[in-house]
Amino acid sequence: MKQRLDDIRKRIDEVDAEIQRLITERAELAQEVAQIKQAEQGAATEEVMFYRPEREAQVLRKVLGRNQGPLAGEEMARLFREIMSACLALEQPLSVAFLGPAGTFTQAAALKHFGHSVRTRPLAAIDEVFREVEAGSAHFGVVPVENSTEGVINHTLDMFMRSTLAICGEVELRIHHHLLGHDRQNIRKIYSHQQSLAQCREWLDGHLPDVERVAVSSNAEAARRASAEAGTAAIAGEVAAEIYGLPILAAKIEDNPDNTTRFLVIGRQQTPPSGEDKTSLLVSAPNRPGALYRMLAPFERNGISMTRIESRPSRLANWEYVFFIDIKGHADEPQVATALQALSDESPMFKVLGSYPKAVL
Repeated sequence: MKQRLDDIRKRIDEVDAEIQRLITERAELAQEVAQIKQAEQGAATEEVMFYRPEREAQVLRKVLGRNQGPLAGEEMARLFREIMSACLALEQPLSVAFLGPAGTFTQAAALKHFGHSVRTRPLAAIDEVFREVEAGSAHFGVVPVENSTEGVINHTLDMFMRSTLAICGEVELRIHHHLLGHDRQNIRKIYSHQQSLAQCREWLDGHLPDVERVAVSSNAEAARRASAEAGTAAIAGEVAAEIYGLPILAAKIEDNPDNTTRFLVIGRQQTPPSGEDKTSLLVSAPNRPGALYRMLAPFERNGISMTRIESRPSRLANWEYVFFIDIKGHADEPQVATALQALSDESPMFKVLGSYPKAVL
């Protein structure tokens, strides 16, 4: 038995050495890519972007397709994401702005999408994330757009009405809320973001019905307050618990176990097709009978699936609305391009917010 264990451990050491050699080789290839791109940049009129969302999505899909276990596909993809993140940092260290402070689910989404070798920059509000990327102070930004339980984040949608940024990617993050604090028996006040309080309403009604619930700007801010104030607790995630040194008093207290939030990656570049993409649009319809039907008809004629539609006040006149629409496919694909041209002809306001890879995980 001991000899068998020794043989296995020896083989593990050999495999580890081979993995390390291959990672080093991959990093050297990434450096060669950087040198080629830097040479091209000398003659280019536009900024050369080292990060390619469509390329990374294609790589991760191949990883999932090849995986045969015993590691789960998500775990294998996470490992490759970190390798790609470290290699990309050799080409160009990315700065990613996110809705802060540190410890929010938005930061977790940014790290899930870009890996831990990027420089994340917490900002106080969604509009600040947009401005930071527009000004070139950050390469990309990550903002929440919708939750499977509570619906859309209106502030994010409203920002697209006046922003020049493009959607470069999306992240879907399973949200687990935990009750954090030092003493569950003496909780007089619970801090959390208003959406998190809503997503845990049934649990709170059943377990802490008489405790005051106070909405704050973020779950991370809730954890910060709970770490400093006696008799308080917070609803937040594991990252916030670690940052602020708070024990988890009750785990996974969200009412919906499938609670998921979708985040958008915003940037200044357009993303080429990856083979499995979405396109997001901002359109308006004239105020006349059948206008919405005529606006959506090009999708049906061209066999394009619409995955989401939301309306928001246009802010231009009372009782006028714009529509945010997500469809399957990339704007460069012929059928999608045909539908978009027809939609543009029909709509007083028409804007492609971006085509980007569908979330891999």
